[in-house]
Amino acid sequence: MIASLLGVLLGVVVVVLLSVLTGYFVAQEFGYMAVDRSRLKARAAAGDAGAARALKITSRTSFMLSGAQLGITVTGLLVGYVAEPLIGHGIGVLFGGVGVPTGVGVAIGTVFALLLSTVVQMVFGELFPKNLAIARPEPVALRLARSTGIYLSLFGWLIWLFDRAAELLLRAIRIEPVHDVEHAATPRDLEHIVAQSRDRGDLPAELSALLDRVLDFQESTAEHAMIPRPRVTTIGAGEPVREAVALMASGHSRLPVLGGDVDDVVGVVCLREVLALGEDRLDTTTVAEIARRPVMVPASLSLTTVLDQLRDAGEEFACVVDEYGGLAGVVTSEDIAEELVGEITDEHDPLGADRASPGEEGGWLVPGTMHIDEAERLLGHDLPAGDYQTVAGLVLTELQRLPAPGDKVTVDLPSEPGAAEDSPTRLTVEVRTVVRRVPDTVRLVRHDAEVAR
Repeated sequence: MIASLLGVLLGVVVVVLLSVLTGYFVAQEFGYMAVDRSRLKARAAAGDAGAARALKITSRTSFMLSGAQLGITVTGLLVGYVAEPLIGHGIGVLFGGVGVPTGVGVAIGTVFALLLSTVVQMVFGELFPKNLAIARPEPVALRLARSTGIYLSLFGWLIWLFDRAAELLLRAIRIEPVHDVEHAATPRDLEHIVAQSRDRGDLPAELSALLDRVLDFQESTAEHAMIPRPRVTTIGAGEPVREAVALMASGHSRLPVLGGDVDDVVGVVCLREVLALGEDRLDTTTVAEIARRPVMVPASLSLTTVLDQLRDAGEEFACVVDEYGGLAGVVTSEDIAEELVGEITDEHDPLGADRASPGEEGGWLVPGTMHIDEAERLLGHDLPAGDYQTVAGLVLTELQRLPAPGDKVTVDLPSEPGAAEDSPTRLTVEVRTVVRRVPDTVRLVRHDAEVAR
């Protein structure tokens, strides 16, 4: 009886120890998958030996996972191997000593051993180490780095054999094995991180908006940043330079020079060349004679590439061409900078132009030319996707006609997590003024949805 009791106790201890060992491998698996590699790189660069060891392990993700899976499988099998003979059989013998038939006692002992090993394995071998590694991936990775490196070195040959076998099976079904897992965050992930940090108060609103613009910048095109053609001041190639002087007096330092028609851009005249001429030559020299060769870019070109082309040409002004070959607008270095830092006002800009201001009746008064992404930052909510770039474009799309002052449109905004589906957030856009048959000033009013409980 005593020997059987000791055998049961030994079995329980062995199951617990093996489960702890299983938990060690589970912590490896989740810890090294969840750890932030960039933080490890920074700590390793600062001389942290543990971070350097952990970083070396994360550089072989597939190999590390195979090693962890090997350890989990072996320890799990060992639990089953010792649980029944030590615990199940021992309990059967103990029951037999009090008059219970041997077969019944062994069956009860086997069920008890199965339940005990399952609970211990799940709690101590799986769930606790998994949650710990996910909640504290960096400390776990650092603590396990030395022992994990030793384990992978000792059993690397066996792990390699299993890895090669799995890779052969994958290639047999025409799938190429991948030896590492992409850990880089997507721009969408970074947008969520910035938004959550702003909502928690960890980021000031201005810095949050700047980071949002930086993330959007990679996907922005010349069409997004350009000044559209109706707002561009141009000059004919045959006009005298004095005419350019008169146009530049209104705040322009560069003017597109047109040839035979409004889409025929033959050059760009700059204030520098105009000032270099003497007063006596302003009437006798044509704009075409002093015009520079224009930098022409397609509307779909990314702003990063536009910047490269401007830098290569030594210019700060480019003409944007649409898909039909016409002049879509112009883009300057200042326009590109504004995509990152927001509206830049200089001495030539009308006071308050292109800026949002609180409306007297609530909401915001904004120019119709405000880009959709800037309106989203102002409202703190995504707007409906569509084939338009500005708030004026949203109004025209919803109205399906040319607007008049006083027109209103109400649109349902994309749902946010936690919002009631039957009570969406809405945006009312009221047209205040119209210029060139499109909205020039509009009022935006957001109507928040009820939060689902």
